[in-house]
Formats: sequence, C-alpha cells, structure tokens
Amino acid sequence: MIRFFRRHRLTCVLFLILIYLIGGAVAPFFSYQKIKEDTVKQTASRTFRMNGAGPERAALLETNMSAWEERMRLLSQAKERIILSTFDMREGESTRDILAVLLAKAEEGVKVRILVDGVSGAVRMEGRELFYALSSHPNVEIRIYNPINPLTPWKLMGRMHDKYVIVDEKAYLLGGRNTFDYFIGNYTEENVSYDREVLIYNTEPGTPDTSLKELESYFESVWNLDVCRPFHDHKELAEKKKVKEERALLKERYAELTAEYPGLFDGSWDYEAHTYEAGKITLLSNPTHIYGKEPVLFYELTELMSQAEERVVFQSPYVVCNSWMYERLAWLADTVPDIRILLNSVENGDNFVASSDYLRHKDEVTATGIQLYEYDGGISNHGKSVLIDGDLSVVGSYNLDLRSTYLDTELMLVIESEELNQELDGYLKAMEEDSRKIIDADTYMAPEHLKIQTAPLWKRAAWAVFGFIIQPFRCLV
Repeated sequence: MIRFFRRHRLTCVLFLILIYLIGGAVAPFFSYQKIKEDTVKQTASRTFRMNGAGPERAALLETNMSAWEERMRLLSQAKERIILSTFDMREGESTRDILAVLLAKAEEGVKVRILVDGVSGAVRMEGRELFYALSSHPNVEIRIYNPINPLTPWKLMGRMHDKYVIVDEKAYLLGGRNTFDYFIGNYTEENVSYDREVLIYNTEPGTPDTSLKELESYFESVWNLDVCRPFHDHKELAEKKKVKEERALLKERYAELTAEYPGLFDGSWDYEAHTYEAGKITLLSNPTHIYGKEPVLFYELTELMSQAEERVVFQSPYVVCNSWMYERLAWLADTVPDIRILLNSVENGDNFVASSDYLRHKDEVTATGIQLYEYDGGISNHGKSVLIDGDLSVVGSYNLDLRSTYLDTELMLVIESEELNQELDGYLKAMEEDSRKIIDADTYMAPEHLKIQTAPLWKRAAWAVFGFIIQPFRCLV
C-alpha cells in the first residue's frame, strides 16, 4: 500500500481532495429537515384574501420580449433606488441592455444594488470587465451571496435562487427568469426557455403594508447576511483601460436604446391601464441561510393548495421529491377535487439531471394520484406557478424538487385577483393542450395534433445510467 501510494502520490492526493470536496458538499444535506411546530402555527394563521381591492395591481409577463420591455421601461423610471436580485447573470445582449440602463441611472444619482448567487458570480462575472464597468461606479454596489470557497465545501451548495427587480416604491418584478439571453429579449434562438414573472404596481407609494415593502425588507435581510460579500467595487477598477472601454460602450448602448425605443423611456406608460386590480398579495419564502433548510415554502404551498374548493394546477419545470413530499402530494390528491401537475416531458426539458431522476421515480410520482401532464411543445418551459380556484395565482422561483425545497432560497408570490387568475388559466390551458396526459409510469394519452418528441437511444440510456448514479446525491437535485 505504501509503495503504491509513493508511485501514485499525485493521483492519490487528487482523489482524496475530490472525496473531501464531494463529501463535504453533500454530507450536510443527507438528512432532510422537518417542519417545526412554529411553522405549522404560523402557516395556519395566514390569510390570502381580503375584502375589496388593495393598493397594488398586478400583471403577468409571459414572453421573454415582454420581460425585456418591462425592464427597460421600469428601470428607466427610477428616481431613488433600484434593487436587482438574480440567481444567474451572464454576459449577453439583454444583459448589456440592462446594465446600460443601470449605469445611466447611477449617473443620474440613483442608488443601484445588485445581489447575485455565488456560483454565477464566480463562473459568469469574475474577470469580465462588463460587470466591473458597473460595479466600480460610486452609486452601484454588487454583492455575491455565498461566494465559492473550495476550502469550505460544506458551504458550496447554499444557493440563492431568488429573481426580482424593485424600482423605488413604484413597482417590482418577481418570477423565475434569470438575467441573460435565454430568458430575456429575443436576441437568441438557441437554448431559449419560456418563463413567467408578475409585475406588481404600487398605486400608493408610502403605504407601509404592501408586498413591495415586504419584498424590500426580505432583500435587506439577505443583503446583510454575513455570507454576502462585495463584488469588485474597488476604485482602481474604474481607471483600467478595458473597464473604461466597457463603460463607454454601455453609454453608447443606452443612447442607442433610447433613440430606437423612445416609448419605453419617456415615462408615458399607463401602469394602471395595463395591470389588474388585486386584493391581498402575500410573499412566501424559504429560510435564507446557506445550510439545509426547513421545507417552509413547500409546506406553505401545500397547505394553501389544500384549501382549494375546486381546482389546483401546479406548474413546475420538473418533479423530484422524497417520501414526505410524496405523502403531502397524495394528501392533496385526496383533498382537492381537481388537482394537476404540469411539467416538461423529459424530451422537452433542459435539465438532464432532474429528467434522469424523474424517469427513475416516475411511478412514485404517478402513485400520488395527482394527474400529470407532460408539456411537449418544443421549447422548455421554466415557469413556476400555481393556479388555485378562480381568484388566487402563485408565481415565483420555486421548482417542485428537493433543491428548491431543502437547499435554496426561494420566493413565491400569492396574488388575489380574478382577472390575473383567468389570464394565467389561459396560459396553463394552452400548455396542457400541448401536453401528454400521463396514465401511469409507462403510458400516456396525447392529443392528435401533438407531434411527440423522441430522444435517441443513447440519451435514454444516459438518463437511465445517470438516474442510477445520482441516487446517493439526489438530495442536491
């Protein structure tokens, strides 16, 4: 053994490092946290409806282009502050548009704060002058949630999955869209994903009890966590040649945008006319620390769904559950008259790992008794929504999987609005019409017009093999 170690010292050292990293990253999450009595009591006391309309109005942003337009429109109207929180921000054309507007507002004196997940910050932003051009501005501060540190692998899996934008006390966007070209704008036709956000417009700035104030308070609580660290805001960055060049390009881009799309920047948009009246709007969230989490959000969502008198439609890109989650879903199947889950088919989805696990556990998902529909429309749908009866709509970042339940920060917004509910119902029905109705793990019914996608043999084999390999680590999926 000693002789072998001496001959293969480097290989052995690398192997031990790999074991340390993998073991350290996975070990804290093998044991799933349970719901605490305080959470049960707090959830039981929540109400999601009110008498009459509140001060906030709502609208859905269903297309990637509408998401781009609203960012241009809303950001340009900022007078005091902009908050942007995102799971993933990457270089790209839509990102340059957004940064161009943010830089222009910072030049006007608007305070800009941006919060980005640690993995995205390390992989997508480090070493890229585009982001330094913004972070080096005195009116801009960027922080990274839980920056990657390989010396502490037990912290690696703590991710911030929130996605929202707040402008002054005017309005905010919240949903599932990441900040790059796959989700925002029409700059690319490759790897595009559909998604959904909700726009909440505040008709009475200064009102204390609004969901906007609640979201801003949530942001402050995350922003001030010890695990959030500044992203390069050093003054010397501002003087570097490439950073100056990027800043100049962003200023040119802003001038081009305002010239080409004057209607998005002139402040003439009538938000009241383009939003629906809403009653109570409630923010639901997971714990915000970086370790294994109590499954607060999943529990609250299932409790809310159990109150449905007629129907629930739960849309998630994919489904990955443990035994307790299956039990909760089976309880909902026995409680709600009509409950459905709408997800991507594995051929239509873009998450190889989640698809591999879903195929391996599909019989357990179908055994819950909830009717499944697998969307096969040709482009992966990244939306996360719940439709409840005829007046409640839930939109946000939560996926029906173990990672969103036990690991990540997540947000879902519950909106009381019959008109918004009707619009969301139309979008989900259109998806259902392009979906396979699942009979059991091996059988489905498909509408006549739907061309069923097929995966090559090698991919199906890869799903099966990988689905077996990941079982010890599925707590991270």
